[in-house]
Parts: sequence; structure tokens; C-alpha cells
Amino acid sequence: MTVEVNKGPVVGMRHVQALLIFLNITVMYLGRLNVGVSVVAMTNAESTNPHFPEYDWSESHKALILSSFFWGYIVTQFVGGYLCKRFGVKTVMLWGSFASGVTSALSPLFIGFGGWQAYCGIRVLMGFAQGLLFPCIHQHLARWSPPAERNRLGALSHTGIECGNVCAMFFSGMIAKSAIGWPGISYVSAGVAFVWCALWFVFASNNAPESRFIGAAELHYIESSLKHSDNYHKKVIPIPWHAILHSLPVLALLITRCCESYGLSTLQAEIPSYMNGVLDMDIKSNAFFSALPFLAMWCMSYVYLITADVLLSGNRLSLTALRKTFNSLAFWIPCATLIGIGFLDKDQKTLAIVLMTISVGFNSGATIGSSLNTIDLSPNHASIVMGIVNTAANVVPIVTPLVVGFIVKDTADRSQWQIVFAIAAFLFFVGNCIFLAFGSAVAQPWDAEDFLQPAGRGQAEELAEGKPKAIDEKSR
Repeated sequence: MTVEVNKGPVVGMRHVQALLIFLNITVMYLGRLNVGVSVVAMTNAESTNPHFPEYDWSESHKALILSSFFWGYIVTQFVGGYLCKRFGVKTVMLWGSFASGVTSALSPLFIGFGGWQAYCGIRVLMGFAQGLLFPCIHQHLARWSPPAERNRLGALSHTGIECGNVCAMFFSGMIAKSAIGWPGISYVSAGVAFVWCALWFVFASNNAPESRFIGAAELHYIESSLKHSDNYHKKVIPIPWHAILHSLPVLALLITRCCESYGLSTLQAEIPSYMNGVLDMDIKSNAFFSALPFLAMWCMSYVYLITADVLLSGNRLSLTALRKTFNSLAFWIPCATLIGIGFLDKDQKTLAIVLMTISVGFNSGATIGSSLNTIDLSPNHASIVMGIVNTAANVVPIVTPLVVGFIVKDTADRSQWQIVFAIAAFLFFVGNCIFLAFGSAVAQPWDAEDFLQPAGRGQAEELAEGKPKAIDEKSR
């Protein structure tokens, strides 16, 4: 016999939290990525609105502006993980998002009196602010998502990445051509960030018991499914730094995410240059071709989500098996298409676009495959694990252009590009192999609330050493 669990309303506060996270990611990516359109508008006013100032910036200046965001972004990933455990997710995300909106609003002013150097500076500050957010997002999902719905709510909220990409591509160009010109891109981005802050302030809560709007049935469903102790939300759980940094599943996840970051940055940033140099095709000048991979990524993310729900609800795959299967699709299909793109010539431009779209589209499975894995490994310390993993993964997009610049001396030389694609394909392949061998979707022993408590120190040491009997006793 089965008993139907009362989960509260069909759309409850846990769904509202997921929606708020989706909107946050969308808004933050809009502010992060609109710089690509802004720089073009600022340096070529005739292409947008000629009534606004135009700047004579070199390609190296543009490159510094485009990369400056990540200089700040990688610094505060780890800090964000600590702060949200210390002060709560709601507070840290509110001020991080508000600060991001302020830097966006001030960008035109800074550019006016400081040029490209000031633009780099304000983008670094925006990176500082946004670097706090993703560790908080994973901690928030861990506190609000019942294990049976964690995949669904996590994947839905992370589709904000694709939505933000598409919005930045389409709306920024429209705004730049409008009466408010390129400064309007920054102002609109700031405005939507401030609107989100207001919604977050009203509807967000650090956890279900703190919410003013949640019903008793949904509260009981969430808290009972998470199996917290009675004083869980009041106690400060010590962070097992040594155990986290020496955890094989965490190290495997870190390597996997770094490999994915290298491969994706190659797909998104370098293939357009290859198509322009080797295939004589400037897809950056075509809005449809530029947005097509991101549209495919957005659509495929929902295909992965629905498939995951079907497989998990029917007990056809365990969560670990699901994560490894989806991650294999997200890594190995782009691995093959990258090699294929390197052998195309000018008469196969359509096939090149198709392969690029397939690569980026299938790569969206990495969200369910490995990105959400931080919550599986440690619901209590998801923000810390995410901070560590995301710091390493976001260093990679800074390194990728340097590697490509070292290899590719002539953008029209296909053999040089084949080396670039071979490296990315190799990392995609090896990264997933490591995840298959050492990855896990099971909460680790060091995630236990009492792992570092004096009374359980002996047992904790046995767990860290991996003794089977201690692990069995702890899991019970």
C-alpha cells in the first residue's frame, strides 16, 4: 500500500523560489553578456544610433573589456559560499544583485570620464558582485528542494543561463538602436536587476520555516523530506574543510567542470573565429546564426529536464546513473562534433552551423549531468563546494583564448584550428571519463551535521579513512 503525500498547492513557495532563481540568473546574465553588443555600439555608432558618443578603441582594448568581468568574478566565488552560510542566502543574494545593478547603472557615467580603463574597472566590480551569487543559488536549492524534486527545480532555475544568453543577444541590439542608444543597455539591465531585488526581498526566505507565505502542508513536506534535526536551522554546522578538499567525488567534479568550461568556451568564443577565417563566414553579423546555438541550448535543457523526470519517476535509473548518462551526452557529442567541424571546408557552411548548434544544444545536459552535483554531494555545504568548483571552472575561460592565441597564428590555417579543437575534444572526453569513474550523486559522510562534533570524532575519522563498517553505520 502507498500513502499519497500532501505536498501542498500545485504551485507552492518552493516553485516561487525556483522562479526567483531563474529570474536572477536571467537578469545577471543579461548584465554580464550585454557588453558584447555595447562595445560594438560604442566603437561603431553608425551601426546603431549615431547620436551617442563613439570611442576609438583597439581590438586589445575590447578584449580587456570583455574579459574584465571574470577578473572579479573568480575572486568572490569562494567568498560567496562562506558568506551565505554566515549571513544567509537571502541577504547575500540581495546585496550582490543590487550591487550588480548599481555597477550597470554607473557604467555610462564611468565610460564618459574614464574611457575603456574605467569600463574595465566597473566591469571588475560587477564581477565581484555576481561572483557571490551561484554558491548562494546552490545553497538555496539545497534548503528548499525536496530530494524527489531537486533535479526538476534545479534544472528549471538554471535555464535562466540560456534565457539570459538569448535576451542579451536580442534585446541589447534593439536597445542600442533605439532612442536611448548604447547607454540604455546599461540602464535597462540595472532596472530589471532592481525590480528583481524587490521581488526577492518580498518573497524569498532562507528556508521554508522562515517563509511568511508557505502553507503548513508544503512546509511539512519540505522539512520532512530533507530529514533535518529539530534545531537544524538554528545551529551553525562546522565546515569540514579537510574532508571536502580531500573528497574524491568533489575533486572529480572540479576536474569535470573545468574540462566542460574549456570545451564550452571553445565552442562559444572560438568557433565563430574559425568559421570566419577558414570558412569565410561571419556569423557574428547574422543575429539569427549568433542566437541559434543558445536557442538550441535553451530548448534542449527542457528536453533533458522532461527526460530526467520520466526516468527518475519510473525508477528506471538511479540519480547517479542519470547524472553520468546526461553528462556523457553533454560531453561526448560535442567532443565528436568539434573534431568534425575541423574538417569542413567553405562549401559546407550549412553543416558547420548544424554541428555547432548540435554541440551547444547537447552541452546543456551538463546542468543536470554535473552542475547540480554539488547539492547531491553536500546539501549542508553546497555553497562551499560550489564556490570551490566554480572558482576553478571560471579561471578556464580566461586561459582558453591565451591557448588559442598561442596555437593559431593564421586564422585561415585549418591545421592550426584542428589542434585547438583536438585539445577541447580531448578535455571533453577525459573530463567525462573521470566523472564516470569517480563521480557520485550520494551525500558524502562529511556532510553529516555532527561530522565534526567532538563526540563523533572517532567515527568521523573512520569515515574519512573510508572504512566500510563506519560508513554503513553512519548511513543508517
